[in-house]
Amino acid sequence: MPRILDGAAIAAAIKQEVAEEVKLLAEQGIRPGLAVVLVGHVAASEIYVRGKAQTCAELGIFSEVVTPPETVTTQEMLDLVASLNGREDIDGILIQLPLPAQVDTKALLDAVSPSKDVDGLHPVNAGLLQAGRPALAPCTPAGVIEILKRSGIAISGRHAVVVGRSDLVGKPAAILLLHQNATVTICHSKTQKLGELTRQADILVAAIGRPGFITPEMVSPGATIIDVGINRIASREEFDRFFAGDQKREATFAKRGSVIVGDVHPKAFELAGAYTPVPGGVGPLTIAMLMANTVRAAKMRRGL
Repeated sequence: MPRILDGAAIAAAIKQEVAEEVKLLAEQGIRPGLAVVLVGHVAASEIYVRGKAQTCAELGIFSEVVTPPETVTTQEMLDLVASLNGREDIDGILIQLPLPAQVDTKALLDAVSPSKDVDGLHPVNAGLLQAGRPALAPCTPAGVIEILKRSGIAISGRHAVVVGRSDLVGKPAAILLLHQNATVTICHSKTQKLGELTRQADILVAAIGRPGFITPEMVSPGATIIDVGINRIASREEFDRFFAGDQKREATFAKRGSVIVGDVHPKAFELAGAYTPVPGGVGPLTIAMLMANTVRAAKMRRGL
């Protein structure tokens, strides 16, 4: 039977470690602070932001949610970021995406001070990460590494195949795996003979944003599969393609009208030696690593 890598348990352990660090900083008169900028009213984003604010409160981190209106301009957002950059009580700035069409997202992300860029998206942090120097790494890829290391999955010398090349997950995941001495292959939707490459993977990271994209024929028996994808499916046809006969998922689909599936077809997990489920795998690590990044930013800014 494949081993299920429990992301929720690993995230809980990381958050406990963060809470202990926050207590130590409090003894020095320091309280890490996180500002989350949420534009307009996007239901999914509001849920995510509430979760982040609640976790901050649980761990002793100061948090502030700033809510500009849907009509906000790029200049108004730049002014807001500039004010947050200048605040000593704010160590991390997170801009919840997506932003309205009239806002220049790239300009806004670039305006965040690299020392407060807890999402790890600033070009300066991307460069430091690539160079192997201290930097704030994107939360989800950092969480992937934590899952592997804390689950006792060997990385050094293994062949890791990353499917997906986004700046948020695919590229930084590949770099972090390289820093752990894996041999890394990056693939994407235009890669020819993709299955031949994914079947070579000891560690297969699926981060392409397509439901069930990695099929059983693309997996080597015994591989460790890290499924980063979170895709909501709401049609009966799609449900039957992934979960036919799964009574637990059937009940969820009947109740909510949709279910979540990752970038890996559920049948592919049966071939794995170990895998992260969806939900309950990589997802919980993202907020945990955001908290860790906020504390790290607080320490780095003070030379600790």
